[in-house]
This record gives sequence, C-alpha cells and structure tokens, in this order.
Amino acid sequence: MMDTLQTIFRHHLWANQRLFDHCLELTSEQLDYSIAGVYGTIRDTLVHIVKAEQAYFSRISTENLYNHPVGAQPMSISEMIAALQITGKGLIELSALVQDKDSVKIDWDGALREVPKAIILNQVINHATEHRSQVMSVLTQIGIEPPDVSSWTYFDQQEK
Repeated sequence: MMDTLQTIFRHHLWANQRLFDHCLELTSEQLDYSIAGVYGTIRDTLVHIVKAEQAYFSRISTENLYNHPVGAQPMSISEMIAALQITGKGLIELSALVQDKDSVKIDWDGALREVPKAIILNQVINHATEHRSQVMSVLTQIGIEPPDVSSWTYFDQQEK
C-alpha cells in the first residue's frame, strides 16, 4: 500500500506537470496575461510556483534557504518543468521520511523560529494548489480550457 503523503505528493507532481505541459502551447502574449485577484501574469505565477517549490524543498532536504541564481536568464516553461520534476520527485521521497519531531530553523520576521517540516510540506501543497487555480482562472478568461488536475482525474488515470 502506498504511503498517504506520497500519494498526495504524487498527485501534486502530476498536477504541476499537467498544468505546465498545457502552458507549453501558450503564446508569449497569453503567458503575459493576467486578471485581477491573482498573483500576476501566467508566466510570473508559473515562475513563482517553481521558485517557491525549490525553496520549500531546500528547507526540508538541507535545512538551508535556496539561493536562486542572481542574474540568471528567465526560465522557459520546459526548464520549469524540469525543475519541478526534480523537486516533485524529491518531495515524494521526503514525504515518507519526515517525522513529527523534524523541524528547521527559519528567520520568521527577524527571529529564528523552529518550524516543523510537516508544516512546510503542507505549505507546498497549499501554495501550489492556490497558484495552479489562479493560472487556470486566467486561462479560462482568455478562452482556453484549463487541464483537469483534480484528484479524481489523477485517480482515474492511475487505474488505467
């Protein structure tokens, strides 16, 4: 039987893959579209999802802050997908290893604070779900049917 958290993180990786694959087909103009109430453009939101996941993964796996390369060229959608494959697979593995007592010290408004790694794992899921939804809302507004990233569809595809 598959570990519950691993199932959740497998769905997470699958949902990211479906959305980012869908966005490979978008024009530059479509990627730069935004609507009120979301993080930003589709492109900015996708980058945000990737960078946040890299940061969360680094905190859980190394207990260090992830340093994004300064002055690096913006990632292409294909590069974002590759980055999410690395962090997504890593999170699947780590989700089975993190224990209740495991924590990491994080600068929290200027003071070091012990944060349970389980809380960071929870944030990974909540953060990506929120921003995937925002991207899908923008897609809908520009007349593009977003991919179905529901757990039900994931389950159905796993059964085949």
